[in-house]
Amino acid sequence: MKINKALFIAVFSFLPIYLFGVNFSDLNLSNDDRLLFRAEFESQNAVFISTLNNMSIQQMTAFPEKLQVVDNGRTIQAVNRFGVARISVTGGLPVPLPGYPSFAEGGIPLKGRLQEVAASNDGRWVLYIEPTSPAYGTLFLINVSNGRKQAVSERVELPARDFPAKWSPDSRLFVYSKDGRLYYFPIISNLSVLVDERFRMMGAGSINSVAWGQQGDFFYFSGNTLYQVRNPELFTRTIYGDFFSIGNTAAVLPFEFDPSFDHYWVAPNSESILLNKNNKGLFVFLLGNNNRSNSNAIPYVSIPSGADNMNVLWNSGSPEQISILFSENNRVAAWRYTINANQSWTIVTPENVPLSSNGALSPDGTRAIFWGEKGLELWDFTNWRLIQKLKDEPILSCAWINNGRFISGTYKQIEEINISAAAVTQRRICLSGADEIGLEASARGRVFARLGSDWYATDTRNGWTVETEPQLRPVSLATDRFRVYLEPQSSGLFRNIPMIRNVQSIGTTSLMAKHTVSRAYPQRNFTRIALCFDLYDDDTGLYHVLAALRRNNIRATFFLNGEFIRRNPQSAAAIAEAGHETASMFYAPIDFSDSRYRITREFITQGLARNEDEFFNSAGRELVLLWHPPFYRNSSLITSSAAAAGYTTINRTLDLHDWVSREESGRLNLRQISASQMIEQVVDNRRMNAIIPVRIGLLSGGRDEYLYQRIDVLLDALVRCGIDVIPVSAAVR
Repeated sequence: MKINKALFIAVFSFLPIYLFGVNFSDLNLSNDDRLLFRAEFESQNAVFISTLNNMSIQQMTAFPEKLQVVDNGRTIQAVNRFGVARISVTGGLPVPLPGYPSFAEGGIPLKGRLQEVAASNDGRWVLYIEPTSPAYGTLFLINVSNGRKQAVSERVELPARDFPAKWSPDSRLFVYSKDGRLYYFPIISNLSVLVDERFRMMGAGSINSVAWGQQGDFFYFSGNTLYQVRNPELFTRTIYGDFFSIGNTAAVLPFEFDPSFDHYWVAPNSESILLNKNNKGLFVFLLGNNNRSNSNAIPYVSIPSGADNMNVLWNSGSPEQISILFSENNRVAAWRYTINANQSWTIVTPENVPLSSNGALSPDGTRAIFWGEKGLELWDFTNWRLIQKLKDEPILSCAWINNGRFISGTYKQIEEINISAAAVTQRRICLSGADEIGLEASARGRVFARLGSDWYATDTRNGWTVETEPQLRPVSLATDRFRVYLEPQSSGLFRNIPMIRNVQSIGTTSLMAKHTVSRAYPQRNFTRIALCFDLYDDDTGLYHVLAALRRNNIRATFFLNGEFIRRNPQSAAAIAEAGHETASMFYAPIDFSDSRYRITREFITQGLARNEDEFFNSAGRELVLLWHPPFYRNSSLITSSAAAAGYTTINRTLDLHDWVSREESGRLNLRQISASQMIEQVVDNRRMNAIIPVRIGLLSGGRDEYLYQRIDVLLDALVRCGIDVIPVSAAVR
């Protein structure tokens, strides 16, 4: 496909400069008209080579942002910003997943979080969500053998924390969630005859409501009851009525399971579960005939405020042993739980804690690996002791192949580590990227890549091998047929664009001409908004919001009142310590429109001063001189009174009604809308310096879903639409 260069630039020139910024470098044209180049995006780089005769692109390296092992240990799946690629465990070059919009196949990387996929255990099928709007997408099923993809369901909510589908262990079916409902999808020989989605609905719930046991059992929470369904029943029965009439009651809890906040894990032998209740406490419940205790007497442990990155490791060989790891105040903490007559929790001493909460158990449950910025460790899981530190360099991802081998991904390479013998051995599988690339000077035409001081070579058909004395030909940008160059971009999807000029005919073609632009994230002129967070009395969701802002390097504004500060002094301090702007929301959540209160200048100024003291006593810092009245109940008297105390009064630009509880929805005749609908409202109604508040905490009247629970999706939508998020102080200057 050939396009006019001026037209290509004009098409993309309306897009903001800061949107995506894929950067190309190291163009090098071979004698047989193959273009070698590097592409960089969000601190990741990948090496590609394009055959200019047909403009095809071959991927040469795979960044191991997330590694998975599929196909019974024979294939590695590498997921990163440039897409999804598969590599043989024996070694080789990455091959883009057929049917998935990887960069080499014409896709364009998206800012924000990694686009997750869900592969079946046998590796034959992959699920992914293709965004169709800022908050929704279409769930697709890819047949890996031929690249065919089938739409499973439309208008599925984009994932916040968990991918909204789970495969059965035998890969014969998966369950997915949509709009507060659960559905099943069996893998049958002719998918075109599958019954309509409405006849595959299982019941209410989210993906957190369900879990697969290692034995093939299926578990489902409804209210305070956990149901257990045997996989053969689930697969063979066509469901038109009450799905869970075919299941058994596995446990009845002393409290309701809330899929919006709660998570649970099933023991390898399916005889017990571990339940995280709203990230506040961990409980262990015995199931079925094993429930020998009064459930109210089962011990639990309180989870510290700010605990993040929780990882549960459950020993398949000894299912009575559970290890729970998490991050707390920039350090790693670990707990061990033993299911026995005493049923006791043990808090592991800091001296005996792995270097990271990122970890995985070997298939037999006897050993564990832990990885992160500080390296890679091998642990004896049964006796909970360090066996050996295997690496000191940062490790991005790991996955077990079998009990004696696992794969590890660094900034340099993906490699296999064999721990089955006394001496640990390592074998390179594929390169992660390159510091420098080049073409061979001889007629062999191999591709060279340098990482640090080491050089590697490939013939573009087989994997990378060590090259001790690379002979590089001088960089060339022209042959008898083509000339290539980089066209800088002042705006758009790319910082620059490789342009291909055919010197034997008329026309210049962009190498990116076949790459499609996602229409899910509408672009407009430069826009910045102030995202702020209101905290009235409860800190539920706060640490999740802080973590999401930290990942996106966003500084926001938090409005706090005295009631919140008094109840949650550590949380108030954590906001300031995270570097966010802290502002006032009066000393108590008083509705100034209520006739019971007599609003005077002294009342306003004294309430603001009291809140300043509350915050200083808790955080040791001062509030900025910004505020808004509780519930945004404002008047000229309130504004002028606050101004006399030096405060600027803030008004919201858009009311998302995220404060509307179930009770208030009926009382005020206000329809509750979902968090995804709120996200789309923010994008649709954005304007320069808009102030958009998000309420944090639980509402007394309850909600099915809170906007802060989907803060990751909201932030993704903003950055992908080219919206800059700023503190409120920057919006009112």
